[in-house]
Amino acid sequence: MLYVDNRGIPPAVETVAPFAPRRITHAFHDIDGTHSLIRDWVPVMTLVTGFTAQYGAPNAADVPALAAIIGRHRSEEFPEAHRFAIESAGLSALTQMEWALRRAVENGILALPGTVPAVNAEIVRRIWRGEEEFTELPEPETFRRRLNAMSTMLFQAYEILLLRMGRDRNLAAAKTDPAAWRVPGSLEFLRFLHACGVKNYFVTGAVIEYDGDGIPRGTMADEVRALGYDIGPGEAVEKLVGSAWNRKLPKERLMLQLCAEEAIAPEAVLIVGDGRSEIAAGVRMGALTLSRLDPAAERARAIHRTLGTHLIADRYDPAALQCFMRAI
Repeated sequence: MLYVDNRGIPPAVETVAPFAPRRITHAFHDIDGTHSLIRDWVPVMTLVTGFTAQYGAPNAADVPALAAIIGRHRSEEFPEAHRFAIESAGLSALTQMEWALRRAVENGILALPGTVPAVNAEIVRRIWRGEEEFTELPEPETFRRRLNAMSTMLFQAYEILLLRMGRDRNLAAAKTDPAAWRVPGSLEFLRFLHACGVKNYFVTGAVIEYDGDGIPRGTMADEVRALGYDIGPGEAVEKLVGSAWNRKLPKERLMLQLCAEEAIAPEAVLIVGDGRSEIAAGVRMGALTLSRLDPAAERARAIHRTLGTHLIADRYDPAALQCFMRAI
């Protein structure tokens, strides 16, 4: 078990919000940008959401055709979508696609029967602020089903473009030199937590599928293995938990579900991430939050300070982190 307190925190780790000393039994970790550097997702998210907000949703024959249409606009700049990608880091990809579609409706580019303009505008604002669920707002169910179907198709096109625009190339390089594609100290930090008796879970917005034997499959599972993280009961990473193609699963819901299934006290959880969703959820849950953010990520750091994260670090420096994270 791990004991964490406010004493001995070095200057390399920024303390944003004070926290009560506590025992940590579990840790929920984001993957992209938090531990893995394989997915350069911001340019791809900018392209897909920017294209959609500006041009709408073309009537493509299938998802590969849609990806090809969007991909032809790679040379364009989409400033609003780029800002949105930074602001929305950590949100469900379906939420991000929903924002783009709703912006297209606002822009008069996309006409969806059943649109309630005032509600649509309110949801656009809420998504920008980091919210993901709006069931209390009145919209026809037929409209929401259509929006979800379109969001799913865009999500799948995004994944195709993500693989083509860098992920596959980076994954091949990571298989040769995994350390170069991990955040410095990542593997050592996970192993330190595991050695202290903490159960680590990877919780991601990427889709995770399992085969008949319960083995995680898919592109994110491939990346995690390529980087040298062992997954499974009793391993450094206990389980890989992810999203779905056609059903919005915000990280807060995934983490609360883990707490319920495993009888985990939220205040005994360490949440590590670089996105607003996992950090905001951790603060609401009463967990201890550690934001892993590069020094140059000034906007992201400002967002996380506003959210009330407890700690910000740019890397997993064992000597620094172990000053106040001690095995008991």
